[in-house]
Amino acid sequence: MGKLAAGLAAAAAVAACAVAGVVVGRRVRSRRKWKRVVGVLRELEEACETPVGRLRQVVDAMAVEMHAGLASEGGSKLKMLLTFVDHLPTGSEIGTYYALDLGGTNFRVLRVQLGGRRSSILSQDVERRPIPRHLMTSTSEDLFDFIASTLKQFVEKEESGSEPSSVRARELGLTFSFPVKQLSIRSGILMKWTKGFAIEDMVGKEVVGLLEAALVRSGLDMRVAVLVNDTVGTLALGHYDDADTVAAVIIGTGTNACYLERADAIIKCQGLLTTSGCMVVNMEWGNFWSSHLPRTSYDIDLDLESPNPNDQGFEKMISGMYLGDIVRRVILRMSQDSDIFGPVSSRLSIPFILQTPLLAAMHEDDSPELKEVDKILKETLEISEVSLKVRKLVVRVCDVVTRRAARLAAAGIVGILKKIGRDGSGGVTGGRSRSDVKMRRTVVAIEGGLYTSYTMFREYLHEALNEILGEDVAHHVILKVTEDGSGTGGALLAAAYSSGSVDNVQSL
Repeated sequence: MGKLAAGLAAAAAVAACAVAGVVVGRRVRSRRKWKRVVGVLRELEEACETPVGRLRQVVDAMAVEMHAGLASEGGSKLKMLLTFVDHLPTGSEIGTYYALDLGGTNFRVLRVQLGGRRSSILSQDVERRPIPRHLMTSTSEDLFDFIASTLKQFVEKEESGSEPSSVRARELGLTFSFPVKQLSIRSGILMKWTKGFAIEDMVGKEVVGLLEAALVRSGLDMRVAVLVNDTVGTLALGHYDDADTVAAVIIGTGTNACYLERADAIIKCQGLLTTSGCMVVNMEWGNFWSSHLPRTSYDIDLDLESPNPNDQGFEKMISGMYLGDIVRRVILRMSQDSDIFGPVSSRLSIPFILQTPLLAAMHEDDSPELKEVDKILKETLEISEVSLKVRKLVVRVCDVVTRRAARLAAAGIVGILKKIGRDGSGGVTGGRSRSDVKMRRTVVAIEGGLYTSYTMFREYLHEALNEILGEDVAHHVILKVTEDGSGTGGALLAAAYSSGSVDNVQSL
């Protein structure tokens, strides 16, 4: 009996050792897997680093590319397009003006009544209409006849019961957010379609003429006063509210910037004369590129697989269209290197399935158990039952990608300020602000959901501005949110360039 007990005890000891061995083995394997994932994160963090020294290099590169783009056509990745807008709304505009905002699968018509005192918009009426899908691939006449008909109905509804104007024709600001070669303040040639449009007979045609012909066919007495893009509209609205506004930036699904430049600095158009001595330049800054930008393998793969490789490099690193997909690519890599997310979800291989609003929701999840992160992983990526430790890892990935984007956007803004002498450097490359340079109050109008709706992005951008400029100079730089530059800004520019004013831009 004693031998049997001893044998059982020995067997139990062996079994216990075996179990312990299995447990230890699992722990060792688990640590190895976690170490691989942490390695991926560390690699990402290092590749996305944006110390202030690097940001100042990006600032200098932006300013240099701006100079090059103003010197000659094709001299820079920045197009630096002339807008022929040589003066901005001042707040003294009086009357009722219309705007047509056409930049996607919906368009908007607006009626804005101005009271002649700065920031005095007495009333504003807006109507949004979808563009029938068949018109997006039909003819230019079909498209503009539909728009003109909608505009006429809107005007008749808004003006019913009011006194008809016998003084002047109604005037319209056209915000047309497609690639256009601007010929004057109220004319431009469509270079190509984007956003699902493919109306072949319109490419290479003058846009305003086509719209005005449709307005005539509809019997609507209306003149197109200006042709602008949404960024210029944002600058106009910003300047209407605050005369110290010198630039505008849109950071949303896409990104762009424009600013007020001295006419004599636009070397590629030496014969350009403006009575104001200035002109708004549309940078098309999404195409900016520099070797100083911190690019990762995920950025390279995203670019190669995009419809426009080697194009819009800056936009692909900072805009809302792409940030979520960069995070998706990182999670996919981690999932392939380890099973901490469970079996690799097929949904992780679907481009753009993780949109930036979802990234923001995970990044800003402040619940103790990160319930929003868990919900998005389950519902969007079909990744279930991950530990809190793994959820925290996902939040960290979101933070790294977002922080890099916001800090690079800040560097871009300071690059514009440097070009126009509003960064406090006195023209010194790569240096800190100089105490002998007197700073003027400088306002940058800003729009776009990435900035206005994503708190962490906005905070990181402001933090970087302070670091690059230094607190003394940053105190004089104000980022001021505008609402609806593409609509209201278009109407304000129509007022500034109404038929009562003259075209102040001439080419010798």
